[in-house]
Amino acid sequence: MKALVYHGPSNAKWEEKQQPKLLKPSDAIVRIVKTTICGTDLHILKGDVPAVTDGRTLGHEGIGIIEEVGASVQQFKKGDKVIISCITSCGSCSYCKKSLYAHCKDGGWILGHKIDGTQAEYVRIPHADNSLYHLPEGLDEESALMLSDILPTGFEIGVLNGQVQPGQTVAIVGAGPIGMAALLTAQFYAPGRIIMVDTDESRLETAKRFGATDIINPAKQDVKSVIDQLTDGVGVDVAIECVGVEPTFAICQQIIAPGGHIANVGVHGKSVELHLEDLWIKNITLTTGLVNTSSTPMLLKSCCAKTIEPNKLVTHHFALSDIEEAYKVFGHAAQEKAMKVVLSNS
Repeated sequence: MKALVYHGPSNAKWEEKQQPKLLKPSDAIVRIVKTTICGTDLHILKGDVPAVTDGRTLGHEGIGIIEEVGASVQQFKKGDKVIISCITSCGSCSYCKKSLYAHCKDGGWILGHKIDGTQAEYVRIPHADNSLYHLPEGLDEESALMLSDILPTGFEIGVLNGQVQPGQTVAIVGAGPIGMAALLTAQFYAPGRIIMVDTDESRLETAKRFGATDIINPAKQDVKSVIDQLTDGVGVDVAIECVGVEPTFAICQQIIAPGGHIANVGVHGKSVELHLEDLWIKNITLTTGLVNTSSTPMLLKSCCAKTIEPNKLVTHHFALSDIEEAYKVFGHAAQEKAMKVVLSNS
């Protein structure tokens, strides 16, 4: 089969690789139908995730058709169309018992990280019964693909961790796919104002269409000054960081109101400065996290009901065999006006 294989920073190749086989009775082999590229994959290519080693197949999102299942798999059979969760869960360890699937002792985020991932023609899924979801009839494949990672990530680590409440003022710093997922799902809780902050005018306009009440471009405006004007100098109740770099984390610290929540979603490859000398007196809560995907069943029902339509985030389509070109487009998102790319394995 063909797969996108990592060979060190800035070096990933679409090349021949041995097709995966069942290793344990709880495994499933899935033929990829659609996959996508995540911002985390770009962090990997920058060398920010040293656990990803030479020879690893990248990718942790996808939908596909089951080719083979191990003897202990009960919920799935050959021919089932499935959503692949970015988080693998054994379902029985101490962390899984607490719904902390991200820290599963025999799973967590392993696809495209510690084991071969989904940017390939086939992938092995450990603990298939707990790590796959049936794709309901009537749900379009592109919406389903967004349920692999970005929708539960934006919701759980941004909206739920940030404790968004009705009437609050929420700022989302970073209008990429994760920021847009946070924007879509924050509206479940009817905040009074949702402010999107980004330097990309195209993404800011998209955010307005998706429900942002206000937009701020830090390249043209002083974010704190604008926030002060919008909030009578108080600041925002919730600041959701969706990039993972020093300037965006700094903005969140500058604009948070006393008693507010900073929910960090972005993947930080380098240390950032935490201004406790300013924040200690403000009674804020700061949260971080890796998605557990415990919200996926609920979000799946919301997508089926058309309460949210995450397929609207898709801007580009490629054949899976053109994945190297897709990475170039996604890596230059501002110039290409790219949000989410879909790679199809025909």
